[in-house]
Order: sequence, then structure tokens, then C-alpha cells
Amino acid sequence: MKKILVTGGAGFIGSHLCERLVQEGNEVICVDNFFTGSKEHIVHLMGNPYFELIRHDVVSPLFVEVDEIYNLACPASPIHYQFNAIKTIKTSVMGAINMLGLAKRTRAKILQASTSEVYGDPAVHPQPENYWGHVNPIGLRSCYDEGKRCAESLFVNYHLQNGVRIKIIRIFNTYGPKMKPDDGRVVSNFIVQALQNKDITIHGDGSQTRSFQYVDDLVEGMMRMMDTSDDFIGPVNIGNPEEYSMKQLAEMVLGLTGSTSKMGYIPLPQDDPVQRQPDIKLATEKFGWKPVIPLEEGLERTIDYFKKKLMSGQG
Repeated sequence: MKKILVTGGAGFIGSHLCERLVQEGNEVICVDNFFTGSKEHIVHLMGNPYFELIRHDVVSPLFVEVDEIYNLACPASPIHYQFNAIKTIKTSVMGAINMLGLAKRTRAKILQASTSEVYGDPAVHPQPENYWGHVNPIGLRSCYDEGKRCAESLFVNYHLQNGVRIKIIRIFNTYGPKMKPDDGRVVSNFIVQALQNKDITIHGDGSQTRSFQYVDDLVEGMMRMMDTSDDFIGPVNIGNPEEYSMKQLAEMVLGLTGSTSKMGYIPLPQDDPVQRQPDIKLATEKFGWKPVIPLEEGLERTIDYFKKKLMSGQG
């Protein structure tokens, strides 16, 4: 049994990871400040003697004894990370420093949940890990993009200077149950609008693309990366290489929900990437990972989740 800390553990991805780690017989400490996380996501784990919840903000140091750390703490949707841009940067940068300090003291292995946003609006397609990115350092999205880029640099330097055992993954668009209905991400937006028969709001002309991975595939990739040998630190892309335009996604959601919604078009946000698709050769080669849940199946599960949320009045 390993003692594992998950920061942001009550969030969308973190709560799925906590569930899986507990199921596999680990002792899990979930840390969250509940800015975007929710107790509802992890309440079913609270009675488990091997699960512990701490309300804490990673901007402040934390003193616990652990074997592994998954550092997921940071709001990940534009609505939330732009709400308090300074706080977002602090979470990424000071949170990384505090968790790396903890890993250094306890000799724990630590995984950084970085993001495909480090590639910005990419000039290379699909994006391999050795692409340095095309990011506007003073744009509206920079609090998240540059915060995560700085966190990667901190991880690498703690490894080189202090011998901290690190892992870096870059997460591409992820969806699934436990997403917030109002978090502004495209999958949850489209599903909630379709279920309510409201216009589906598509930014631009809908030709911009994304690659969508189901949350269970991501959790599998994270855990496999954590289990790789210490000499492999990443970064590694974790995403689904199947690319869809926003219009294709909207059409799929309309078909699966049987909605009468129409498509409405609104201007593109500043610095919104035109294309996003991971090159996942490295993940496949290093730890045999590739996504297995097709978009249609994942969307059906996510639609069922939101149907129940909306019916219970929580949407």
C-alpha cells in the first residue's frame, strides 16, 4: 500500500484519480481548496478508512508524509482560471514549489499535471513533446499557459539540482462525468445546451479542432506514467489523437441527445488555438498507453451524467 497525495483531488480529474487509486488499494490524501472542486465528487469515498480529505490551498506549504504526489491543483477552464488570473499563476507556480519541496523532503515521486496549453496556438501539427509552443505571454490565457510552463521548468530544475523524482504529463482536452455544467468547456457547454434545447454556441465558424479524451483514459495514462522508471521524466502528451472540429462535435451531441437546438455562432475568444492534436507516440512507446474509449461512447456516458444533474436541479 502506497500513501499518495492528490492535490486538486476534489476536482473533475482529481476525483476520478482518487477513486481509482483507492480501488487499487492505496492510502489516498485528497487536498483541495474547493475553488472549483466539489465535496460531492468525493463524498462516497469519505467513509473509507484509507481516504482522507484536507481542505488546503497549495499556495501555502503542506506537511504530510507520502510516497507519491499527483499535482493537479489549478482551475483548468478559461472561465475559472481567468476569474482570478493572479491566483491562477500563484497556484501553478507557488503550488509547484510547495509540492516539490514536499517531494524533496519526503523523497516522494511527484507527477505534474501540465497541459497542452503549453503549446499555445501551435504552428506545428500534431504537437510532439519537443515542440516549444507558440504562446502569447501577455494574453488573456497566459495566466494558465505561462503558469504551467513555469511549473514544468521548476519540476525539471528541482530534478536536476536536488534529485527530486519527477514526472511531467501534458493533458489534452478531457471530458466525462463530474465536469461542471457551467465551467465553459466545450463538451459540457454543448451537452447542457442540447439537453435544455438552447442554441449551441459555437465560437468562430466551427472549423477549429480539438482532440477529446475520456477521463478514464487519462487516469490510466497518469498512473502508467507514474510507474515508469526514475530515469524517464517526460514531458509526455496524454490525449486522444482523433481530431474533431467544433461543428462535428456539436452535430454528434445533437444526434446523441435528440435535441431540437440550433447552432449559433459567436466570435472567437482571444488567442483561441485553431488546432489541437497530440502526438502520442512517446506514451505508446514508453508505457504502452493509448486511449481506448471512442468519442461517441464517452459522450453517451457524459450525457447520462448531465441528464441526472439537470433532473436533480443541480445543473
